[in-house]
Amino acid sequence: MPIRAVWFDVGETLIDESNEYGTWADWLGVPRHTFSAMFGAVLARGEDYRTVFEHFKPGFDLDAERHARISAGMGEYLNALNLYPDARPSLAALRDAGYFVGIAGNQTTRAGQFIRELNLPSDLVATSDDWGATKPDVAFFHKLIEVSGHQPEEIAYVGDRLDNDVHPAAKAGLFTVWVQRGPWGFVQPPGDAATPDAFRGITPSMAVSDLADLCARLTRNES
Repeated sequence: MPIRAVWFDVGETLIDESNEYGTWADWLGVPRHTFSAMFGAVLARGEDYRTVFEHFKPGFDLDAERHARISAGMGEYLNALNLYPDARPSLAALRDAGYFVGIAGNQTTRAGQFIRELNLPSDLVATSDDWGATKPDVAFFHKLIEVSGHQPEEIAYVGDRLDNDVHPAAKAGLFTVWVQRGPWGFVQPPGDAATPDAFRGITPSMAVSDLADLCARLTRNES
């Protein structure tokens, strides 16, 4: 059955989150390069990224800290400058080719508002907060299938993480696309000897270097 719908993760798939990681370092009072070094070490070991925050602030509560940042006028923020250069043109190309284009990732309601204000060429934008389900919970992808209106085998989910995106999407029966970029893209390469044990054996249906590559391959298959 051909692919009819293409859904995209947000962070490090459409949005470059480097600035957001930097603002967290600032909030924690940690040099940005130190925060980045610890971030990379945690990912390379296959640990939850929240371990980074816990390292610098034992007992760290992500939700509480997010609210504290908002109260201090330093809440998360994104705009078109945070988009990867290939994001908007790739989404437009897929819509022009007749695909349903969706955007759904692990984001707060606040972040979802910013994403919608980007006015990206898409048919639907949703966040984990909207759905009450957070990746890697397969319930997130079951909700995606429900609102998409397509059969699982007609849906491609594009993400930068093997653990949060590829593995649970495949369990839900979706075609999976792994885009190698952002911090996870370079510490979770499938089949690489250096890949942490937690990510071995997770193989995407398709691996691409960027979203332009994805568009070229999908549209070529349609022709």
